Amino acid sequence: MKKTKEDNTLFKEKKPKDKVQKKVIIYTDGACLGNPGPGGYGVVLRYGKHLKELSKGYRHTTNNRMEILAAIEALRALKSDKRLNVVIHSDSQLLVKSINEGWAEKWRMNNWKRNRKDKALNADLWAMLLNEMEKHDVEFIWVKGHADIPDNERCDRLSKDAAESGHLLIDEVYESENPYQV
Repeated sequence: MKKTKEDNTLFKEKKPKDKVQKKVIIYTDGACLGNPGPGGYGVVLRYGKHLKELSKGYRHTTNNRMEILAAIEALRALKSDKRLNVVIHSDSQLLVKSINEGWAEKWRMNNWKRNRKDKALNADLWAMLLNEMEKHDVEFIWVKGHADIPDNERCDRLSKDAAESGHLLIDEVYESENPYQV
């Protein structure tokens, strides 16, 4: 008996074996002393046995800007030409909900307006984050802050240390809209 395509036992396509891709696990946090005031972000990236920490401080910014910037810088730190599976953990409900519930994408589609009269805050950073996310498969997970989650606690410490450091950068977009006063 001759096999036909309908019998697909003989004509089954052979697919290359999918490589099991490790996930990049990221924790992020932002801090601000005063809000607005000096701020910083902290990031912990884990990929297999590799660990990387990032942090920077800014002289005049907000907590929400630092939360968003932490996620941006975490994604920018991924040095791969391949799409990676990335899981970002954050204790910022604004950050997680803005991505998971599609708010940021909706703001972008509405020319960075939340509604007819109100502009979306931090549009510069949301645009950067959405662009960075296009390079990888990114999932955001909310975690409770100050709940003894080691990598989240480490990010909290990194962000606060950065905000308190003597090496503070200028958040140019924020300061152009909210002049820094000594």
